[in-house]
Amino acid sequence: MDITLPGESGGRILYRVVGQPVQPVAGARFSRIAYAAAHVVADPLAMTDPWSRPAVDWDRTMAFRRHLWRLGFRVAEAMDTSQRGMGFDWANARELIRRSIAEARSVDGADLASGAGTDHLAPGTASTLDDVIAAYEEQLGFIEGLGGKAIMMASRALAAIAKGPDDYT
Repeated sequence: MDITLPGESGGRILYRVVGQPVQPVAGARFSRIAYAAAHVVADPLAMTDPWSRPAVDWDRTMAFRRHLWRLGFRVAEAMDTSQRGMGFDWANARELIRRSIAEARSVDGADLASGAGTDHLAPGTASTLDDVIAAYEEQLGFIEGLGGKAIMMASRALAAIAKGPDDYT
């Protein structure tokens, strides 16, 4: 198999992969459910500021999810870069979730769960538990509104305002 990689001069170079790709085991039965934490695939040739708008290769990102589903994995996503704090924000996550849910519908047996948190709150703007709850409800509502399943992520906003253990229940 040959793959195209970015070259030092900004062009592309061809690289021949040695060995055999992993193939799904036909008819294999799993005794457990395994989720693969699928990240997005970056476009290595895009000229963009990754802090303001990451260059995502959407076709390859969806192809990677299809590959994981063919291997029998379920996919957990939209939790990239430590709860989306490193340039992949809620706006980008919404686009990823929307595309991935649509893609999962086109693949027999595909199972997908998407991360929901409070990362769209600017630091220091949540002052009450109700602010945190509303932020979770916004993200959970988006995912569930598309027919998706959500994974509730930790919240920096909650950690910043919590006064004790009862605030986490």
